[in-house]
This record gives sequence, structure tokens and C-alpha cells, in this order.
Amino acid sequence: VVQLVESGGGSVQAGGSLRVSCAVSGNTWRRYCMGWFRQAPGEEREGIASIDNDGNTRYIASVRGRFTISQDDAKTTVDLQMNSLKAEDTAIYYCAAGWRSGASCAFRQDAWSAWGQGTQVTVSS
Repeated sequence: VVQLVESGGGSVQAGGSLRVSCAVSGNTWRRYCMGWFRQAPGEEREGIASIDNDGNTRYIASVRGRFTISQDDAKTTVDLQMNSLKAEDTAIYYCAAGWRSGASCAFRQDAWSAWGQGTQVTVSS
């Protein structure tokens, strides 16, 4: 069982930066995906960034160039560095983990089997 615990959310003004972290524990897969999702008020949860066991990363267009996902060498922490934050980045941010079934990590909700409890990120304009 994989357990995920997020930390590091908070409030920041537009243009600022925040870093959210995900502590990973339990038994992970040899081929895996780690990802960050977010859910804004009244919106569906969306995948925004992923990293796989080979270090390949994916981003959705709205965060590419501003957000960076990374993993430590021990594979116990997955971070999301968020720069140039905008008001529309306000959401609850969730860490997720899943078995990597294909060449890359998909953002389909059913492809992810472990979820953290979420951490709030608020960006004021």
C-alpha cells in the first residue's frame, strides 16, 4: 500500500512562488507514475504534472514553463515547484501515485490508485 502526504500549501500573491511536497511511503511499483492534480472550486479534478520511474515529466499546457515536478534520489518525496502563480492556479493540490502501464503517465483519474489528502493553494490577484 502506498501512502502519500502533502505539505507546503498556502497563500501567495499573483506572480509569487510556492513549493508543495509529497512524502511517499509504503510499497511502490518498479514502473510507476507520480503526479500532481488540482481541483478548483466548482471544477473537476485535473492532472497537471507527472514524473515516472525513468524521470520523464509531463505537464499540461497551462502550467508548462511555470511549474516543475521533481523527485528526490531516494524516491521518498515528490515536489512541485510553482512559479509565476496566477489567480486561476487557486485550488486544492493532490499528490497521486499509480502503476505505469504505458510509455508515459496518463492523467486519467482511473490510472491513479493512491491519493493524498490534498493541500490548499490560494493565489490572490
